[in-house]
Amino acid sequence: MTDPRIADALEREHREIDAGLAEFTAALDGGEWRTQPLLDAAAALRRHIYIEEEMLFPALRAAGLWGPVAVMLREHGEIWSALDELEEVAGEQVSDDNARQVYRRLAALLEIHNDKEEAILYPQSDTVVDEATRSRIEHYLEHSTLPPGWTCQALA
Repeated sequence: MTDPRIADALEREHREIDAGLAEFTAALDGGEWRTQPLLDAAAALRRHIYIEEEMLFPALRAAGLWGPVAVMLREHGEIWSALDELEEVAGEQVSDDNARQVYRRLAALLEIHNDKEEAILYPQSDTVVDEATRSRIEHYLEHSTLPPGWTCQALA
């Protein structure tokens, strides 16, 4: 990873995921069902949630940020469910309007959620995460996928 700050890397990934999701709906606006950008963004988003829940959030809880982490975990459940619904609707290729509606709901959830993470949790990450966890996060951001069968804590 070229940027040693975890916060910057996670924020950058937020933007990349948002762009991939938006690419799907932009294709819909052009009359195309191009699901690959959605599938790629969905895989990245699920892996991103995994990294946060399994690696970042334990360090933040240990630093006393129980309340904000609890909110993020609950919101991850809402995001995961909306993402499931969008993938299902996109795979059916039945209704552009339905796909756009589900996308708008997911995008709104992500905007609110990401803003909170970036303002409250991420600034703490570079001071509370130990070097071993930092290396693990960096590895997952660059080289790993979601472990098979893993789901966010709110839905597990």
